[in-house]
Amino acid sequence: MGRVTERRKVLRIRDGAVSTRPDTLVAEEPLEIRLNGKPLAITMRTPGDDFALAAGFLVSEGVLATASDLQNIVYCAGATADGSNTYNVVDVKTAPDIVLPDFTLERNVYTTSSCGLCGKASLDAVRTSARWPIADTPPVRVTPELLASLPDRLRAAQRVFDRTGGLHAAALFTEDGELLDIREDVGRHNAVDKLVGRALQNGDLPLSRTILLVSGRASFELAQKAVMAGIPVLAAVSAPSSLAVDLALETGLTLVGFLRGSSMNVYAGEDRVALRAAAAQG
Repeated sequence: MGRVTERRKVLRIRDGAVSTRPDTLVAEEPLEIRLNGKPLAITMRTPGDDFALAAGFLVSEGVLATASDLQNIVYCAGATADGSNTYNVVDVKTAPDIVLPDFTLERNVYTTSSCGLCGKASLDAVRTSARWPIADTPPVRVTPELLASLPDRLRAAQRVFDRTGGLHAAALFTEDGELLDIREDVGRHNAVDKLVGRALQNGDLPLSRTILLVSGRASFELAQKAVMAGIPVLAAVSAPSSLAVDLALETGLTLVGFLRGSSMNVYAGEDRVALRAAAAQG
């Protein structure tokens, strides 16, 4: 269950010198998520925090909102033909009174956690199913200086990345910049699901006074996960997609991209960014 890294032999060439040595790689394995015994989704992930990943995924899909919605999560025994458990299949059991969405109507193909919906339908689906509208949350104000300090703090907390160089990360910060939690995974969306799932299990949803920082770009899916968890500020070190910006504008999410050094682009929700008056006029 803790197969975060694996060792593989590599032929190393440095300035013409050739050597053979073991290298540490990030582990990548499929995780099948079942909902009340029925197969729902498969995602490629780094093993670890699998229960939190599954719970967070179901928060983003509008199935779970509070810890009481979740009855239990278990690894499925007999996941292979010989009956052994690979720890690559989890079954999420919801509370008896939970009404499940009709996934077959919302998605044409529902096999991975990054399928997504398309265009207007996706924006409508998130806006109408969000439990905690971001526009209704208490005001959060962050300074550009605080935002600029977060990527270095994220990088410093990435323990597995230092050994592999092959992991994405997602971190939750308070509006004052305190690091609350960080998760690493081969997929950015999985790292965010692990954060949100842990918050659900701890009874901390909605995350209405937090900042979500992700390595890499900000896709529609990551914006969706932020909105569904009630997170008001999403920042990324790379670019957002056009649909992520559309979703942020429709829901009131503050979306920051290209967060590098003291530079950043604010694509939506600029009212939460506390600018100096002279800078704002310029």
